[in-house]
Amino acid sequence: MSATWYECKVKYRKFDEASGTQKVKTEPFLVDAISYTEAESRITQEMAAYLPESEEIKITNIKVANFAEIHPFENTDRWFKSRVSLIAYDEESGKERKTNLYLLVQANDVKEAYDNTVITMADTMGEYTIPAVSESPIMDVFPYFSGEEEDMERLKTFVTLKDSIPEPLGIIDAQLDHDDVLAAAEEE
Repeated sequence: MSATWYECKVKYRKFDEASGTQKVKTEPFLVDAISYTEAESRITQEMAAYLPESEEIKITNIKVANFAEIHPFENTDRWFKSRVSLIAYDEESGKERKTNLYLLVQANDVKEAYDNTVITMADTMGEYTIPAVSESPIMDVFPYFSGEEEDMERLKTFVTLKDSIPEPLGIIDAQLDHDDVLAAAEEE
């Protein structure tokens, strides 16, 4: 199941430890959602867990993020954007072709982010290069399913709904009319 990640910029009051005061900040967060509407709902729900009930948030922007994959690592606290260039050889033209994709990797510094990117690309069969690794402004990532037991029921429901194909109304009406004819014929 491929995830669509939405970058949500949220304006809210945050305690600044350096000055000891409340400051209004606008920070980007990443949520896994199906639509912009769900992304707005999810970021509101996720942020409510971190703020007092009296505090309000304002969502200033929502956009689809261009990350191919998200890779969290333990004992890390910052997110880095790694650009990975996949190298493919085009036999018709005889030239190498590069396709860029972006990974969001969790690490403590740029060197560790590069190393973590190499770890995530270890199973890749083709050639690749990592031309850029930079710190991302993303504050936190909220995936749809964490893999915990209570999420498994939600996952099953989600997959069932996602895989279900609604029947067009014409087919349903024709089936009902057919069933009515058969029932009437059996009664006679």
